[in-house]
Amino acid sequence: MTKHYLIVGASSGIGKAIRERLVADGNQVVCVSRTSSPAVDVTLEEPAFPAVEGPIHGLVYCPGSIQLRPFASLSVENFRRDLELNFIGGVRALQNYLPGLQAEGASVVLFSTVAVRIGMPMHTSVAAAKGAVEGFARSLAAELAPRVRVNVLAPSLTDTPLAARLLRTDRQREAAAKRHPMARFGQPADFADAACFLLSPGSAWMTGQVVHVDGGLSTLRPL
Repeated sequence: MTKHYLIVGASSGIGKAIRERLVADGNQVVCVSRTSSPAVDVTLEEPAFPAVEGPIHGLVYCPGSIQLRPFASLSVENFRRDLELNFIGGVRALQNYLPGLQAEGASVVLFSTVAVRIGMPMHTSVAAAKGAVEGFARSLAAELAPRVRVNVLAPSLTDTPLAARLLRTDRQREAAAKRHPMARFGQPADFADAACFLLSPGSAWMTGQVVHVDGGLSTLRPL
């Protein structure tokens, strides 16, 4: 049976990889982003979300930011922008599409960051915004169970356009790989695999979980 999925933020990076994987598996995928047609800006008070026909089997919210700056140099507006994109935009998308998540086994996948679990300098704004995502997901999962499952993926540094400035040189890439116990940084395919699992019947008994796909960074300390 063909399934219908909605991905918010599928124009590049992890969202694009998830879309390609779902389409390759024979699913119908609707993509919503600033570059889609029609373009949708989730930070607006009333985004122009397109209508989706039929029951939705899964929704993935991918938009994110990497604003790495010392706390003293951040304004309240910086925090507000990160919160709007990473968290409030997801709330708007879910409020709009939740009535359509009527398919049996419907699943929502949101994105956090490894920096919520382990303190990292320069991450105060994005970690605060993604921390809101994790708390929201757990509460929403409790509210929607057993009809709709809600889970979160928490990545570490991944080779996407968003992280390009952090992986610009060979030296940066080598240092980033060495920070992870698995001796490499993430690739979009790592998260396409994980997201598709959380959308699938294979994870039917998982909800309210934060799944760390981070090369072991959040839990391991190699000798």
